[in-house]
Amino acid sequence: MAAKPGGYAILEAIQYEMRQSKELWMIWQSRKPVGVSPMGNVIDLFAEFGHPRIPYGTAIDEVWYTGAVAGAAMAGVPGIVHLPFMASIRPIELVFNQIGKLRHMTGGQASMPLVMWIDHAGRRPGLAGQHADAGQEALYGNLPGVKSVIPSNPYDAKGLMHAAIRTPDPIMFHHYGGINNVKVDVPDADYTVPIGKAVVRQQGSDITLIGFGLAAVEINKAAVELKAAGVSVEVIDPISLKPLDTATIIASVKKTGRMLAVDMGHQTLSSVSELITVAAVGAPGTKFARLTFPDSPPPGSSIMIKWMTPDAPKIVAAAQKLLRA
Repeated sequence: MAAKPGGYAILEAIQYEMRQSKELWMIWQSRKPVGVSPMGNVIDLFAEFGHPRIPYGTAIDEVWYTGAVAGAAMAGVPGIVHLPFMASIRPIELVFNQIGKLRHMTGGQASMPLVMWIDHAGRRPGLAGQHADAGQEALYGNLPGVKSVIPSNPYDAKGLMHAAIRTPDPIMFHHYGGINNVKVDVPDADYTVPIGKAVVRQQGSDITLIGFGLAAVEINKAAVELKAAGVSVEVIDPISLKPLDTATIIASVKKTGRMLAVDMGHQTLSSVSELITVAAVGAPGTKFARLTFPDSPPPGSSIMIKWMTPDAPKIVAAAQKLLRA
């Protein structure tokens, strides 16, 4: 066991599952499925499994190759489609009309063993508005029939990929590159992180901080500062947007009476809007606040992106304001 980059940890899970199942395959586009661990271990899925299980030179057409994996999954052949961050939205029509609805339209007779490994850039400066977005998990979370997970560290990323591949339902696996270097030990052996079960990262009684993916990374940083200031913070990482662990969220806000929800996506109809709704219905009288990226395309300027992004200092300030309310 050692700290491993998120991308390597995910490939480790896929390599294991492909060794267990001779049918499992993966289509990739611009990022060759190769990873190197800090210890120098190399995973090269193409070199190990070859064509056609890891096709080489796939056309730059996300709709086509998502459809190919979906078609195979309809016939019972499990597959993974790896989508680059600049084009993760293109196959959403297939998810809406086909991938998410097959089991329902067949009365449960057909399954859809498919994982969409979706890269997200996050708010990186210099990539321009169309390449530096975040929060697209809210779009997929609105589509019926699919499950949606957002890991916030390499340990969860590996365990969720194992769980996703072993699930007969279609899984949207939202992977932000910003989680790759979060320092956490990742076991060499296979393990699963349950889909639909939130994690309480820290117990507290004054306020609940909650958010997915990159927001969870910043929340963990803010929690350290708040604790040093004498605030008892409960930190919830939902991990899974759909299904959502409503019981853990409601239990937390019933205890603290306050919840700050943080989202790197846009404010209107963000993922944390659902978190607040769940908590408001389940725990009336709770005080809420949310901190998100504004309803605006991200600018190219690093100074402007930093000003607009809900980072740890902004989370601390928002939490302190809510505690005074």
